[in-house]
Amino acid sequence: MRVLGIETSCDETGIAIYDGELGLMSHQLYSQVKLHADYGGVVPELASRDHVRKIVPLIKAAMAEAHCTPEQIDGVAFTQGPGLVGALLVGASVGRSLAYAWGKPAVGVHHMEGHLLAPMLDEPKPEFPFIALLVSGGHTMMVKVEGIGRYEILGESVDDAAGEAFDKTAKLLGLDYPGGPLLAKLADQGEPGHFQFPRPMTDRPGLDFSFSGLKTFAANTIRDNGNDHQTQANIAYAFQEAVVDTLLIKCRRALEQTGLKRLVIAGGVSANKELRQKLAELMKKQRGQVFYPRTEFCTDNGAMIAYAGYQRLLAGQIEGLSSKAKPRWPLDSLPPV
Repeated sequence: MRVLGIETSCDETGIAIYDGELGLMSHQLYSQVKLHADYGGVVPELASRDHVRKIVPLIKAAMAEAHCTPEQIDGVAFTQGPGLVGALLVGASVGRSLAYAWGKPAVGVHHMEGHLLAPMLDEPKPEFPFIALLVSGGHTMMVKVEGIGRYEILGESVDDAAGEAFDKTAKLLGLDYPGGPLLAKLADQGEPGHFQFPRPMTDRPGLDFSFSGLKTFAANTIRDNGNDHQTQANIAYAFQEAVVDTLLIKCRRALEQTGLKRLVIAGGVSANKELRQKLAELMKKQRGQVFYPRTEFCTDNGAMIAYAGYQRLLAGQIEGLSSKAKPRWPLDSLPPV
C-alpha cells in the first residue's frame, strides 16, 4: 500500500509518500518561520493562507520525487487535528478532495499519533509496549503505548507545555522566533552554578507537567540580573537544565511505575541535544532503550502523517466524505488498530 500524507496543523506544510514495502519514497516540507517571525509567533490567518499557496505545488513535487502517478497512490492521509482549525481545514479539504477525485480511500490522522509513530520511519523500530514522551508545540504528555491506537495518558501539561516555555523564555531573552532552538544554542555558551531554577511538579506524586511557573521564574531572573550576553547565556543554561531535569524525572518515574524498558521521545523538543544525552544516560542505567525520530522528523512533517495514515488505512479505517477538522482531539479517544 502506498499513501500520500498531508500535514498542515500549524506553520509547516508537509507532504510525503510512504510505501509499505519501499518505505519513505518522498518528503517535501515548507516552513513558514520567516512569515511569522515579524509577529513573534504564529498568526493563524496567515498560516492558513500560506498553506493554500504551498500545498498543491508541494504535492506535485512529492509525486515527482517518488516518480509516482495518482493511479499508484492507494490512499490519502491528512492531519485532522489537533491544531489551528483554519490550517487543518486546508489539508483536510485538499486531502479529501484528492482522494475523491482519484477514487482512493482517505483517513484523518491525529497529529500527536503521527509524532508518536515517527521513530518507526527508521530502523530499529521500537517494539510495543513502550513509554512515549511527546513534547511538541503546545503539547507535553507521557503515554503508555500498548499498540497503535492503544494509548493510556499517564500525564500531560496542565498549563504551558515544554515547547511553549522554551519559546516564551527565548522571547524574554530577546531571541528571534522560533526561540526554542536559539535558546538551546545560547545555553551552550552558559556556565553552571550561576542560577538555580525550580523543577516544577517533581516534589509530588504523579506524571503531569507544568512549565508556566518556570517561565515566570525566568522572567523575574532576567529582570533582576541585567541583560549582558554572558548573563543571558547563564540564564538560558539554567532554564534548559530545569526543563530537561523535569522531563528526565518524569520519564524515570513512568518507567518505574510501568516496569517498561523502552522509551520513545518525539516532537520538536526531542531534537534538543541536552535532553537526548540525559535520556540516553538514564536508559543506560535502566538497561533499556530510547528511540527518537531522525532530526528532520522531530518537527511537524508529512512523513509521520503518511506512516500513521498507512497503518490506519491498512486496518480498514476510512474517512467519510463529511470529514471535519478537530482542533481539539484527545489522543486516548482513537480506535485501536
